[in-house]
Amino acid sequence: MIDYQAVFQALPNAVALLTTDLVYVDANDAYWSMSGRTRRQVIGRYVFDVFPDNPDDPGASGTRNLAASLRRAAATGQRDAMALQRYDVESPDRPGVWEERYWSPVNVPVFAPDGTVALLLHRVEEVTELIRARGGRDRSQVLEAELYARARELQEVNERLRLAHAHEHEVALQLQEAMLPAPSPLGRHRAAVRYRPAVASLNVCGDWYDIVDRPGGNRTVVTVGDVVGHGLRAAGVMGQLRSALSAASLVADGPAQALEVLGRYARSVDDHEATATAASVFIDWAGQSLTYSSAGHLPPVLWHPDGTVTYLDQATDPPLGARPEHADRPEAGVTFTEDCVLVLYTDGLVERRHEDIDVSLARLADSIARHGTEDPERLADALLADLLPPAGLTDDTALVVVRL
Repeated sequence: MIDYQAVFQALPNAVALLTTDLVYVDANDAYWSMSGRTRRQVIGRYVFDVFPDNPDDPGASGTRNLAASLRRAAATGQRDAMALQRYDVESPDRPGVWEERYWSPVNVPVFAPDGTVALLLHRVEEVTELIRARGGRDRSQVLEAELYARARELQEVNERLRLAHAHEHEVALQLQEAMLPAPSPLGRHRAAVRYRPAVASLNVCGDWYDIVDRPGGNRTVVTVGDVVGHGLRAAGVMGQLRSALSAASLVADGPAQALEVLGRYARSVDDHEATATAASVFIDWAGQSLTYSSAGHLPPVLWHPDGTVTYLDQATDPPLGARPEHADRPEAGVTFTEDCVLVLYTDGLVERRHEDIDVSLARLADSIARHGTEDPERLADALLADLLPPAGLTDDTALVVVRL
């Protein structure tokens, strides 16, 4: 068996583990040697209480830059490499004396079994000696100024890019909200819908839901879908596919035919952006039956009043537009009784990085089983509370709950 503690301590680079609140949990021997601090001085303390900015440097930005990077890694679940940083450190032997130091940090999320960010791995390499390269003071001053200027420029460009992404994210969310209105009343039947965006600008605005009453009033169509992509383009394609499926559902014989029509339409939109999955369920109120079909999407769920949960997974096919030649899509049917609950959702609700999908679906089934007697609004809120990770979503999520 591998001794991971021994591996951690033997790493040649200086590495520290922090909580998502930026408190030290552990560090390796290289980190203690590089920082000039002992384990007793550091563990359990807030990182910027241990290493504050130089109070004698009004332009110091090390703590602000490092805090922003660490919080991005925690919020997005993605590695964040920082530009070269000047971050002065107080001498451990001479309190009040600050040493000019330069660092190249990288911050990496460490995931818990449920896919949430549990810790942050802070890897730092000191490059002070590189900046002050031996070979003449004039030469080292030029090298120092050039490297530091390029690093600051890179940091400023990255910040402008983040602001631009944040603006696109906000515009895309507004467009998404406009295209995903609240459902129309279903007579005496009740339904709830939810849309939750990702915490970052990536993987957002491609999910949709729809509830359509067929002519005659005895059949209702419930659909969810997910466009591969993000931002304004994904939101635009999402709107096109949602509208097309809504129209097809009004005239199609069943969900398989509706999804087949949508698949043909998806190929004409944009081959890259239109890659999408969708699930469609036709509800026959008079016959108390569900007919369903899935185009590469996770299966809808049916909760029964006796507490059992059934996945509607007998009619799954490739994603929309993925099949090069035409073939009939499968569909399947199941009966329901009064007070059953139908749940459709997109993958952001259940999928977690480094977790098997069967574990994720079992967690969904358990949550539905525990809250199935609630009305749709409360059930929808309970599912989100149970299933969304504390650190926030890394993918957007759409959810539909219908009391049958």
